[in-house]
Amino acid sequence: MASSDMNIGDALVTAVMGWGVVFLGIALLVLLVVLVGKAMTAKKPAPAAPVPQREKPAPVTPAPQGPKAPGAAGDLKLYDTPDRDAAMIMAIVADELKIPINELRFISIKEVHKK
Repeated sequence: MASSDMNIGDALVTAVMGWGVVFLGIALLVLLVVLVGKAMTAKKPAPAAPVPQREKPAPVTPAPQGPKAPGAAGDLKLYDTPDRDAAMIMAIVADELKIPINELRFISIKEVHKK
């Protein structure tokens, strides 16, 4: 049928059939998306592996008592802090206070973990 041979009734039927096919296709796509969405949410996520708890190391035991160095201000207890980090902390504090480090007394240094 050529388009010039089509009357208004035939054109209306053809248009309605075209719209019907398009809407049926859209409805099937929506149904497919809904089914896939339900299938994806229905799967239970695998339980997460338990996070291993960090064991708290024992406090560092002080070195055997001997004569103190000149200008030493007593013993220092370190809790969960490496020697290198403690030395940096003491140097920073002394620098900020503009006081020689041998005039300060540090009693203990403890690393604090923020959660």
